[in-house]
Amino acid sequence: MASTASETKEQSFAFNADIAQLMSLIINTFYSNKEIFLRELISNASDALDKIRYESLTHPEVLDSEKELKITLIPNKDNNTLTIQDTGIGMTKEDLVANLGTIAKSGTKAFMEAMNAGADMSMIGQFGVGFYSAYLVAEKVEVHSKNNADEQHKWTSEAGSSFTVTDEPTSITRGTSIVLHLKKDQTEYLEEKRLRDLVKRHSEFIGYPIMLAVNKTKNEIADADEDAGDDEVDADGKPKVKDVTDDKKKTKTVTSTEYETLNKQKPIWTRKPEEIKHEEYAAFYKALTNDYQDHLAVKHFSLDGQLELKSLLFVPKSPPMDEFDTKKKQNNIKLYVRRVFIMDDCKDLIPEWLSFIKGVVDSDDLPLNISRESLQQNKILRVIKKNLVKKCIEMFSELAENKEDYAKFYDNFSKNIKLGIHEDAQNRDKLAELLRFKSVASPKDTISLKDYVDNMKKEQKVIYYITGESQGHVENSPFLEALKKKGFDVLFMVDPIDEYAVQQLKDFQGKKLVSVTKEGLDVELTEEEKKAKEEEKASFDSLCKKIKEILGDLVEKVTISDRIVGSPCVLVTGEFGWSANMERIMKAQALRNSSMSGFMISKKTLEINPKHPIIVNMKKKFELKPSDKTVKDMVWLLYETSLLTSGFSLNEPQTFANRIHKLIKLGLSIFDDDSGAAAAAAESKDDKDEELPALEDTNAAGGESHMEDVD
Repeated sequence: MASTASETKEQSFAFNADIAQLMSLIINTFYSNKEIFLRELISNASDALDKIRYESLTHPEVLDSEKELKITLIPNKDNNTLTIQDTGIGMTKEDLVANLGTIAKSGTKAFMEAMNAGADMSMIGQFGVGFYSAYLVAEKVEVHSKNNADEQHKWTSEAGSSFTVTDEPTSITRGTSIVLHLKKDQTEYLEEKRLRDLVKRHSEFIGYPIMLAVNKTKNEIADADEDAGDDEVDADGKPKVKDVTDDKKKTKTVTSTEYETLNKQKPIWTRKPEEIKHEEYAAFYKALTNDYQDHLAVKHFSLDGQLELKSLLFVPKSPPMDEFDTKKKQNNIKLYVRRVFIMDDCKDLIPEWLSFIKGVVDSDDLPLNISRESLQQNKILRVIKKNLVKKCIEMFSELAENKEDYAKFYDNFSKNIKLGIHEDAQNRDKLAELLRFKSVASPKDTISLKDYVDNMKKEQKVIYYITGESQGHVENSPFLEALKKKGFDVLFMVDPIDEYAVQQLKDFQGKKLVSVTKEGLDVELTEEEKKAKEEEKASFDSLCKKIKEILGDLVEKVTISDRIVGSPCVLVTGEFGWSANMERIMKAQALRNSSMSGFMISKKTLEINPKHPIIVNMKKKFELKPSDKTVKDMVWLLYETSLLTSGFSLNEPQTFANRIHKLIKLGLSIFDDDSGAAAAAAESKDDKDEELPALEDTNAAGGESHMEDVD
């Protein structure tokens, strides 16, 4: 294929740093499953064929250079080379330079990071860098390519730090021919049986014929002309009389090259589901996705009537590395029209929350020559999308019947389900049935909302939940105390996206979802309990006013609490504002708008526990001496500790630390000056049996609290 120096123009290029590092990693790997190189190169060839076929829908003349769309494997034992050739779209000189060496694809770095984290080399196809897997088996790679818009060029590299691109005479009608000069220990990939097995295992369901060049030998009868010169003559020049045994016909061995199709199976989605084995689905899934694992679930269906389509949808076992990357492809569904590939990045084919679903959709109703622009507006597409979403939800519900498999699915894709609840109002109720949470009654195993409702106490009217940073953070929260005492279960929502989902999921099966951290919580008090609460509220009214006066605008109001039993107080937020957890999440947003967040941050309500000793004694102290500044010290400490226990962050942590340090000093009888120590010692001597009031440090100068200094 090469030409003389006078006929060629050769240019050398340096590999991009990431590409060079990737190639070094592949070349030096000792990974045993090197066979994946063939899967990758055949998949790339199939993509090139898809592109030219799609282009031909609107410009049929592009196929004039080569009508037949196929992939050919040509092993050559004499030269120790394996050639993978396609009649696809081909590459221009610029494409060769850009795609195979100088521009680091986004997947290059991601693949290397995954490898460093212990990923399997066979995952390479998921990162768009499958071409470089050729160096698992080859010491040198040549790429000959011809695009309709350019002359033929050759790309060559021996996997060093550079590659060359050379002009060469045209020998390809259109497409790409990759010639692998195999390493000495990789000659098994020249064996016919090995190649057949690999194609069957990885690429059987590729939509184009994969041809294998096979050398056939057979014996043929030699031509009479060839035998004439061999006749013997006698002394007189006359032909000798042959013996009868010489009358046997002479033969010769003839070798010819034939091309056999290795993938004769028709597209799997066109067959009946009952005829297909699990192994066939698994093989098709791997060929479709380049995933090294089997699928977790599959949904194979067809629709007849107003809409004719066949579809095959898969749930992978693991989420892709770029699951929520905004720059990734919006979906992994290949769209076909009457078995002709159209595209695999149609944004309106499936919603974003189902972007992890992989598969194919083959419609008989869409026009074959449809453009991408008109496709986006096509009404049939909206019907297809609706049916795909419906079938996906059915698949998840079927998967939920197997607890072990569903646990794997939920661990990996629960965020997608919750995103669906946030975005897909039409299917919100069905998606809610797929949710799973741990709870007060079930701290180790997750339960569904249906299980929660079925196990509710007779007197319980709503579904209680609490949001927070982690299960450890919420399961001992003071907000749960009264509900635990009554035996009511509370769901733990500790995934950040739960905050968004629950804003849209107002109820389930007629039961309202209620946050235990927001005001307006009804803990189902009896009439007697309500009457007692009213009496307590009246008796603690003056203390509540005093606390509000001290804290000022930091709290909207102070009131008696129904929700706490063992804690002195908690801070709750407004029913329609952000919870403490949501406030924490929003503050962590790198690009948040601080001015806008002010509208959603709720005014806080301080709820106090009238039965707690601290609150009871604070009330007594205030009644004895309304101007006692010790009450103020205690109020500030209670407020700041309740900020922490209620899930908020401290605006001035150093001030809080200073208050705690004062407490520690008092506990250790450490005073700031000698006069203070002397006064305290004298007081202790005169009245040693009287217990010092909490948080009070009276000094000789005038009996003022030292803790007042840090307000």
